[in-house]
Amino acid sequence: MPTTGLTEDAVLNGRVRLRQAVTGYRAGMDAALLAAACDAAPGERVIEAGCGVGGALLAAARRREGVRFVGLERDATAADLARGNVGLNGLDDRVEIVDGDVERGFRALDLPVFDAAISNPPFFDDPAALRAPAPEKSGAWMADGGLAAWTAFCLKAVREGGSVTLIHRADRLADLLALLAPKAGSFRIRPIAPFADAPAKRVIVRAIKTGKAPLILLPPLVLHERGSGAHSAEAEAILRGEADLGW
Repeated sequence: MPTTGLTEDAVLNGRVRLRQAVTGYRAGMDAALLAAACDAAPGERVIEAGCGVGGALLAAARRREGVRFVGLERDATAADLARGNVGLNGLDDRVEIVDGDVERGFRALDLPVFDAAISNPPFFDDPAALRAPAPEKSGAWMADGGLAAWTAFCLKAVREGGSVTLIHRADRLADLLALLAPKAGSFRIRPIAPFADAPAKRVIVRAIKTGKAPLILLPPLVLHERGSGAHSAEAEAILRGEADLGW
């Protein structure tokens, strides 16, 4: 695989190597947190909608031994990089990359339903609101079919009693809940705050298809210590793979 214009980064304390483009969207904190939120059990199957180059997918696979993963990606370049990253990490036996578009729906994939779906949907669905620093990022930041297409895909992708786990902007929490609620419940919400004294900028939402349990708002994960800029002890443990983002 050509490596011009790529970096090879070590994530999860070196347990995952990730080749990704120098420009354009790059896997970062959101991918790491999504991977840490995946709690699939051995023998289960998980699909990631919009896996990019595999940042969250491969970290989740490394964290969850005995779980099989499928990553769906519509961008051919990103999908090829993801396949290369699967091989680079020796995970060919239980991680597969599938070409496809969330907008076409889960049934277009002709796959059996999964035990869990995870996703970091594009943060914007209004072109006027997008201010990406590089044109290469627009595909990862802009949801052509809106957030509704992503939630609908994930709900169709999982069996009854299966889980859907999404990371998104905190200001879209009401939209996420409204879109998931007709088919899912038993919500657990983890706010992600940059500092202990700052509002959350991200939320991780976990829903159970056909779940009926009351909604639970969990304590926030605080990412940084004010003043030092260092990661909090909890965030550092999660990023290093020494702890999960538990539910």
